[in-house]
Amino acid sequence: LTPGEQTGLMFRETVAGKLAVHYYRKHSAASKMRPEHLNLDYIAGCRILHVTGITLAISVSARETVFAAVAAAKKAGVKVSFDPNLRLKLWTIEEARRVVLPLAEQADYFLPGWDELKLLYETDNLDEVKTKLKQLNAVCIVKGVDDTTIVIENGESQVVPFYKADKVVDTVGAGDGFCSGFLTGLLKGMNPVEAVRLGSISGSLVVQMRGDWEALPDWASVDQRLSDKAWVER
Repeated sequence: LTPGEQTGLMFRETVAGKLAVHYYRKHSAASKMRPEHLNLDYIAGCRILHVTGITLAISVSARETVFAAVAAAKKAGVKVSFDPNLRLKLWTIEEARRVVLPLAEQADYFLPGWDELKLLYETDNLDEVKTKLKQLNAVCIVKGVDDTTIVIENGESQVVPFYKADKVVDTVGAGDGFCSGFLTGLLKGMNPVEAVRLGSISGSLVVQMRGDWEALPDWASVDQRLSDKAWVER
C-alpha cells in the first residue's frame, strides 16, 4: 500500500477470437518497492524463493529489491527459483538481457521458455543454448521445445512431453500454472523431472478455462492424472 500511487493493472482484450494483453504496471504502487521493505526473517524461513522477470521490469527499485531478496535467500540457504517471464511491453530485450542473465547465474532453478531463450541468447540453435545453460549452476527447465520441456541438470538433459489438454480455451496463465505445479512438486520431494510432469499437468488444466488462475487445480485433480486413475467429472 503506497498512498498517492496507482494500482498496477493488466487488461485482457479478446478480438475476433484472439487475445491481447495490455499492461499498466509501470509507476504503480508495486513499482515503488525497495530493498528495505523486505522481511528478511520471512525469506530466511522459506524453502524456496520464487521471483519473476516482471518485477525486474517495472522499476529500478523493484529490480534492486529482487536482487536483495535473492541475496538474502542464498545467505540463508534458501533455494531460488527464477522465471524470466519476458514482457517486452515493459522493457526492451537489451535491458532484459543485462538483468535476466546475471540473475539466472544466481538461481537454483531457472524456468525459461524456448522463445525467451532465443531472445536472451540471440540464437535459435538449441545446441548452442543448451551449452550456455549447462554452464549455469541452476537446474534449467526449458519450456516449449516442440511440445516438450527439457530438463537440464548436472550437464545432462532429459525431454518430458507436454501433458495434453482436452481443449484450449485461454492460454494466458499457462506458464504460471506450470511454475506452481513444478514448485509444488519440489516441495513434495519430487525430483525435477517428476516436478516438471506435475507442472505440465497443472499448465494443461489452466488453459482449459478463461482467466489466468481460475483453473489452477487442487492436489486431488493432479494426483489422479499423475497416477492415471480414472477421472470422474461428476
